[in-house]
Amino acid sequence: MSSEPIERRVSYIGDCLRSCRCSICGKEYFEARDYCGNCGRKSFGKMQNIDLFYDKGTLELCTLVNEPTNKFRKLESYIYGIISFHAGKIRVPGRLTDQILNKNEVIDFSKLEGREVIPRFRRRYSVSPSEVIPTISLAFTLADEYYPHQEYKIIPPTKEYKVPGIVGYGTYTSRFRIKENRIERSVPFIDEDSVTAAVEAGKIALIHSAIDSSQVGKVYVGSESNPYAVKPIASKVAQVLKLGEEEEDMQAVDAVDTEFACKAASSMYKDAASLVNYPESDIKYAMVIGSDNSQAAPRGCPGGELDAFVGYGGSAYIFGKTDVIAEIEGWYSVTSDTPDFWRRDGQPFPLHGGRFTGDPAYFKHVKKASTKLMEKFNLKAEDIDYFVTHQPNPRFPVKVAKQLGFKEDQYAISLKVNKFGNTYSGCSPIGLAAVLDVAQPESRILVTSYGSGAGADSYLLRTTKQIIEKRNRQKINVNSQAENPFIEFVDYTTYRRLKLGM
Repeated sequence: MSSEPIERRVSYIGDCLRSCRCSICGKEYFEARDYCGNCGRKSFGKMQNIDLFYDKGTLELCTLVNEPTNKFRKLESYIYGIISFHAGKIRVPGRLTDQILNKNEVIDFSKLEGREVIPRFRRRYSVSPSEVIPTISLAFTLADEYYPHQEYKIIPPTKEYKVPGIVGYGTYTSRFRIKENRIERSVPFIDEDSVTAAVEAGKIALIHSAIDSSQVGKVYVGSESNPYAVKPIASKVAQVLKLGEEEEDMQAVDAVDTEFACKAASSMYKDAASLVNYPESDIKYAMVIGSDNSQAAPRGCPGGELDAFVGYGGSAYIFGKTDVIAEIEGWYSVTSDTPDFWRRDGQPFPLHGGRFTGDPAYFKHVKKASTKLMEKFNLKAEDIDYFVTHQPNPRFPVKVAKQLGFKEDQYAISLKVNKFGNTYSGCSPIGLAAVLDVAQPESRILVTSYGSGAGADSYLLRTTKQIIEKRNRQKINVNSQAENPFIEFVDYTTYRRLKLGM
């Protein structure tokens, strides 16, 4: 019998940054081992697994790679070095990512060496379209810049709720932006895609919720920009974040990709809430992630008009019935066959139906779902504290909010399209996160997502007292990424290169 493919073995170790420690002598290894080299046979069964993905390391030594090999050529120049963990007990090689360097740029390594870094989940290098995309967590960013370190501390829950809801959430966008016509849009670095954003958002959600990742029994990942036509994103997310109990080299979790244009993720909120509320279910928590590297044709090409608004990012939500920060009071959905926006199989960029993307598509569905849900609960616009909806451009969400009777102070806080662009499946979830970042207890939130094709899901949420307590755990929120001193703006040529990725 032949051994499993090298890529399978490398990704299983490198994606998760698995290491171990001898419980007898304390020696650590950057690999899974059955025994300690110091202690020999007496250490069998006494090797403790360590996950470095949530740890903070130190860049001990680094150099500049000016002429990468073929597979790394799209990275151009990059910094490579040795990263140590746990006061030097473990040392690993790694690449410093999120750095756009000129080929002949002079780097003062003394200003980098000794600085703390954080593991990031990224693509390793370029491959042909027929190959599996290689990923790894041996890419690092500086801990005192755009992406600060957050400790992942598991805290036992203190309260169980009768109604299921959100127990934690996380949002991720890149630090690179393009700014045109007063609109900023998030741009993925060359080694980022919808999968990497999904993992990063899920990581932040786990930290915020403080639940054990092994207790997540279901994960949905919604995206329009899966880098594979056939292969799920959710399986990679489940493995990297170690969702569900580990069974040898598998995770005991149900992982599935979902698709319905820009509501591919938010459409699953009711499914996740229903699942954790089902008495016969063994699933205590369910995670829903919306993540996209929103695509559009270059300007001047058919569909190129969409290029003015597309962004990059993702948002993850964990649903359960313990330590809930926002209960789901109810929902209402509408659907019709309205082909306002589409991408044919095998085509790289989407097209849209011109003026029909407004009416009878976006406005009709958003208004109907929102109105019917408010009628169901006998509510008027003035009874709602915050309104959140999908943001395909800066104009549509404002117009529909006003048509529904909402005032600016009810919807403005959620409008992030001017900062991140339209992040497709991550768009309305990011808007909701922006509201949850500031909402007080007992706030009522109406969230109406929209997906082309077409459909809308409207949710009524009520925040709890625990939203304030959990907010103190957040170093990374929507505003910290929207208003950040380490944001780097790029020109249009660089933007298109980064959008295409490795």
